[in-house]
Amino acid sequence: METPDVADAKRAARKVENSRAYRTLVRVGLIAYGVVHLLIAFLTVRLATGGSDEEASQTGALRALANTPMGPVLLWAVAVGFFALVIWQLVAALLGHREYDGAQRSRKRVSSAGKAVIYLALGLSAANIALGGRSEGDAAEAAGGAVMALPFGQVLVAIAGLVVVALGVYLASKAFTDKWQENLSGSLGTAGKWAARVGHFTKGLAYAGIGALFVWAAITYDPESAGGLDAALQTLRAAPFGPWLLGAAAFGFAGYGVYCFFWSQRAKV
Repeated sequence: METPDVADAKRAARKVENSRAYRTLVRVGLIAYGVVHLLIAFLTVRLATGGSDEEASQTGALRALANTPMGPVLLWAVAVGFFALVIWQLVAALLGHREYDGAQRSRKRVSSAGKAVIYLALGLSAANIALGGRSEGDAAEAAGGAVMALPFGQVLVAIAGLVVVALGVYLASKAFTDKWQENLSGSLGTAGKWAARVGHFTKGLAYAGIGALFVWAAITYDPESAGGLDAALQTLRAAPFGPWLLGAAAFGFAGYGVYCFFWSQRAKV
């Protein structure tokens, strides 16, 4: 049985859900997400050609945006967009996924809550950079080092790495199962479908690479081996045919960015 606080929260969420302004903000947020992925693709190309000092990551993309004309204005627009996505996923966590039943609905709602945390982190990062802040170093590496210092830290880092690898494999598998269509209220044309497939496959491989770095850091007891997207791409660059592989990765990130633009027009809100 629901408590009065939960019932009030659901009523408030329904009011938000039926708001035209809310739906518009969700579209803006997904467009912002697409722009960030296009910037990651650009930075990945620069990394492949040795022409970029900026991290090829979501934070690096936001910093690159800050260096453009109207940078602070654009960053605030991106931040507002991400905060709108936070509200979207919180509403989904409370009321959404009604087409599913039982445990599957619960899993979907937990997933939405997790996405809200990710979008919140991105929004705060955009706002921080817009205000002149600049986060130094690799947050993933710092987190890995902090956890490694705990009792059973190696085991925890290894488990976290395996979870991220599994998430990456699941994301990449959507390229073949087209499960990304669950997020849409309509169907996409041929171009949109291929952008979604290529984008999900590449982003999934990137997540799997990040998870693998965490597992390797746990095995070697080397926190500096852990890292985020930029570290994974740097490792890829050092591989045989690295620049060509980075070019393929950039193509995939660009595909995901284009998919976000299609998604913004057909988001299941």
